[in-house]
Amino acid sequence: MPLVVPRSVTFLAKSEYFTSPGLKGFIKKITFIALGQVPVDRSGGKRSEAALLTGLGLLKDGHCIGIYPEGTRSPDGRLYKGRTGIARMAIESGAPIIPVAMFNTAEIQPTGQVVPKVRRVEMVFGEPIYFSGDSTDQAVLRSATNQLMEKIAELSKQEYVPNMYASEAKDAIKNSKIDDDQIESDEE
Repeated sequence: MPLVVPRSVTFLAKSEYFTSPGLKGFIKKITFIALGQVPVDRSGGKRSEAALLTGLGLLKDGHCIGIYPEGTRSPDGRLYKGRTGIARMAIESGAPIIPVAMFNTAEIQPTGQVVPKVRRVEMVFGEPIYFSGDSTDQAVLRSATNQLMEKIAELSKQEYVPNMYASEAKDAIKNSKIDDDQIESDEE
């Protein structure tokens, strides 16, 4: 198997993957640790700030980190608005962002499926992107993040939805199913 990256990639993963109860939770925790993932609390405020500081610390120590800028899986295969933390880390650390488009992930492990299918993930790597500017300016962070997401959309050929987060799309889909179910029950 060819080497894709000459060093390991440390992923920032939501802390819930490391705190699930029982044997299943323990196995999940050990698996994520073995895969080099670092738990981060993304619940907002100081906890989200700590996640960014964790990423910056890893970059300072020379690690290559992996981040999914949408923050969650796409509910429908489209590419959604990115979270600005990735731009902030890139600006503050001076590290480049390598945009990556991944293919076949939904087929390998559809949402809700516990055991993934053994298949090859295809990836397309873009050229490194460097960002600069004021890392406290939300307009600078949003512009940089949008540029990154547009590049990923170009590489992946996905439809890009720049005005909605994937988490909002998931909620909208869930609410529309609830509404449809309510309409069907009301009609019966």
